[in-house]
Amino acid sequence: MKRIVSFFGEKDSALFQMLNKKASEYALSHNFEYCWHPMKSFSEAEVIDALQNSDAGIIDIEPYGESIFSRIADKTKLLVRFGVGFDQVDLKAARRFGIAVARTTGANMNAVAEMALMMMLMCKRRINNAQKQLREGIWVKDVGHELIGATVGIIGYGAVGRRLAKLLKGFDCKIIIYDPYPKPDIIKEDGVTPVSLEELFKTADAVSIHVNYSETTHHMVNKDTLKLMKPTAVIVNTARGNVIDEEALAESLRMGRIAGAGLDVFAQEPLPLTSPLLTLENTVLTPHVSSQTEEALWNIYKSAIDICTEFFEKGNSVHILN
Repeated sequence: MKRIVSFFGEKDSALFQMLNKKASEYALSHNFEYCWHPMKSFSEAEVIDALQNSDAGIIDIEPYGESIFSRIADKTKLLVRFGVGFDQVDLKAARRFGIAVARTTGANMNAVAEMALMMMLMCKRRINNAQKQLREGIWVKDVGHELIGATVGIIGYGAVGRRLAKLLKGFDCKIIIYDPYPKPDIIKEDGVTPVSLEELFKTADAVSIHVNYSETTHHMVNKDTLKLMKPTAVIVNTARGNVIDEEALAESLRMGRIAGAGLDVFAQEPLPLTSPLLTLENTVLTPHVSSQTEEALWNIYKSAIDICTEFFEKGNSVHILN
C-alpha cells in the first residue's frame, strides 16, 4: 500500500483533526495509507524525514527546491500543492529528480470566487469605512456605487475566474476578461468578452485578479495600469500579492485615483504593521483566507487524494505542472 503524508493543517484545531480523519478514511478507500504530519513552523528537516518514507506528499505554500528533492527522490514521486499557487516550488528541479508536482485546481473555486464578490461589494458600498465610523459613534451615510449592471474585468480566466463570472451574471454585470492563454470555446460558452489588459483597466468598474504569480505577472498591476482605471473603480486581489505593486496601489488609493481595493494576499505575509495599506480607509484587508471554508478545505483534501489515485494508477494526471 502506497503512503501519502500531508503537512497541511493545525495540530490543535478540531476542524483540521476532523478533516484529516475524514481524509485518512477517504485515502484508505483508495488503497492509500494516510499520515498527517502537522508542523508548528516549517522545518525542511522534518519534511525530508517524512517524505523519505512516503510515496506522495500534500504540501503547503513553503519553498520546495533541490535541497529537499535530492533527499526524497528515491521514494517520493508526487507532491500535491494544497491549493493552486506553486510559485514557491522549483518545478524544473523537481522534474530533474523525477518528482511530479500537481495542484488542486478548482477545488477552492467556490470559496475564492465568493470572497472576491464579497470584496467587490464591500469596496463599492464603502462598508469598511462605514463600519469603522459607526463603531466610533460617527453616523455618516457615505454614498457608494452599485455592482448591479456594472462592467467587471476578470484578469485570469481559469476555474476561479469562470466561477466568479457565473456569480456576477446574477448581478446583470457585463463581464470582460483578460487571459494570456484564452480558450475561445470557453469564452463563447460563458458569454464573456475578451479584451486587452489596457482596455480592461480603462473600462471596468471593478477588477478582480485570478492569475498565478510568475515573472510575467509580477507587478502586472502598477502605477501605469492603475492610472487607466476610473476614479469610481475598485480592484480585488485573491490570487498572489506580488501581482500588484503595493506602493503604487497605496498611492492611488491615498490620492483617490481609484475608489477602493480588497486584498486577501500580499507581497509579504503576514502583512507588516508598517504597510501603508493599513492606514487607508478605502481598503478591505484579510489575511489570505479566501479559501478558508470547511467546504473548500475538504474539497482540496479530496482532490489531492484523487490526484494521487490518478497518478499512481495511470502514471500521470491532468493536474501535473511539470
